[in-house]
Amino acid sequence: MHDAIKTISFQGEPGAYSHQACTEVFPGAEALPCHSFEGAIAAVTEGRADLAMLPVENSTYGRVADIHQLLPQSRLRIISEHFLRVHINLLALPGATLDSITDATSHTVLLGQCRDFLRAHGIRPHAGADTAGSAKAVAEAGDPKMAALASELAGDIYGLDVLARHIEDQGNNTTRFLVMAPEEAEAPVPESGEVMTSFVFRVRNIPAALYKAMGGFATNGVNMVKLESYMLNGSFTATQFYADIEGHPDDPAVRRAMAELDYFTSYKKILGVYPAHPLRKTLVGAVEGEG
Repeated sequence: MHDAIKTISFQGEPGAYSHQACTEVFPGAEALPCHSFEGAIAAVTEGRADLAMLPVENSTYGRVADIHQLLPQSRLRIISEHFLRVHINLLALPGATLDSITDATSHTVLLGQCRDFLRAHGIRPHAGADTAGSAKAVAEAGDPKMAALASELAGDIYGLDVLARHIEDQGNNTTRFLVMAPEEAEAPVPESGEVMTSFVFRVRNIPAALYKAMGGFATNGVNMVKLESYMLNGSFTATQFYADIEGHPDDPAVRRAMAELDYFTSYKKILGVYPAHPLRKTLVGAVEGEG
């Protein structure tokens, strides 16, 4: 599969952590930067990219805004997941030293994750549009007192030196990505190992519908590792749920649980059936919480 992938889209500037995820999973493919998540999805649906790499949640800051609402309407399907350990680095112009840095710029999320380091070195934080964009801005500004917080990949792309590596305050910062393919593409069916199934649903307007819909998973021993709700079209009365479960829809236990779910729901769509990432068991506690 990897050999057939020529282009994979992502949201952000070259050097973003999404770009790093692309290079880790598909090292031989061209990474296509897009200004928005919608743009990364459109690149696939319009045929300009074979796949999209989309972040869905972070162990420190939770789910990525808007992604769960975009996925059901995207006409894409999940074919794999990837866990990226987010290491933050202090990047500056060649010749700069840590002692010479007075200011640092990055996305507000990364600034918050390096608060202890910045305070210890007397570096003033400044909010930038994003991580890789901040690295690009530092390279273009040419100010040896200014640094960026970003990936080492961003440093390589924009010609910046790494003055300090892995400066994040928390040692387990991890982002989960979903690899998305065109809906008409043939999704690989995992033949061995653990399998994940992701889907969205809306419950019927009857008392205790959600409780009853979830009962089928409990009675059939199907582990639901994620269940999140979000409003549809800004309405407080229209709620959709996103769920990840362990197992394949053709497994007897999963099939029975899904059949019971159907009875209590007005809408259901499977977004993908894909192999569980090898790191899921060790990282799931940090990324998703207990199932």
